Amino acid sequence: MISSAWRLEVHDSLPSTADLCRSRAEAGEPEGLAILARQQTAGHGTRGRSWTGAVGNLFLSVLLRPSGPAGEASQWSLLAGVALAEALSADLPDKAVLALKWPNDVLLHGRKVAGILLESAADARGGLVWLSIGLGANLATAPPVPGRGIACLAECGPPPPPETMARRVLAALAQWRDVRAHAGFAPVRAAFLARAPAHGTRITLRLGERMLGGAFAGLGEDGSLLLRTGGRVQAFAAGEVTFGNGN
Repeated sequence: MISSAWRLEVHDSLPSTADLCRSRAEAGEPEGLAILARQQTAGHGTRGRSWTGAVGNLFLSVLLRPSGPAGEASQWSLLAGVALAEALSADLPDKAVLALKWPNDVLLHGRKVAGILLESAADARGGLVWLSIGLGANLATAPPVPGRGIACLAECGPPPPPETMARRVLAALAQWRDVRAHAGFAPVRAAFLARAPAHGTRITLRLGERMLGGAFAGLGEDGSLLLRTGGRVQAFAAGEVTFGNGN
């Protein structure tokens, strides 16, 4: 079953579900659009990286028009991560093998199995106009990425078809959006932290060309990364986290 909150379009092949979702958002498409491609030929992730579109993997983008300031857009990446991890773990005997890495990665046995791409637009007063969430997951295969450890769900058993996984993800997104609407961001933050690294884990934060090492100290109430470095805890709204293994 798919929640009535979504209108799911399934395409045999697209250059990028995120690009199509963005263009539809800019054209005034109402929220609730979900676009699934069975194959993606020109997908992209954060920092302009390509996301190889192998058949059998998940390529899904959704359109939302939430109220609130544009500064809260990053919270939706964490919410999407929680929902995506829930959907991916549905058939896993040991759900603890999945972890979340701030702000937009899902890890399987410490290697990247899924990622999230967030795009948004704001009005002149700084309010969110639309939000596009791209969700990619390696279900059947793990295309290599230089310098990164990559995993796929098939390592743990036969993976579900992309259409099945898309419906699971959409149901989880609808559930967590309802949680956020009724209880705020705090439950989302708690669910993310339940799958995040242990406090004190050594991490490196990339800020443009700057690299900052320290210890993971949790998340701020707004979803920012807390890093203990230089004898104090600092909050960061953006950046890229890596662990000692390069992931």
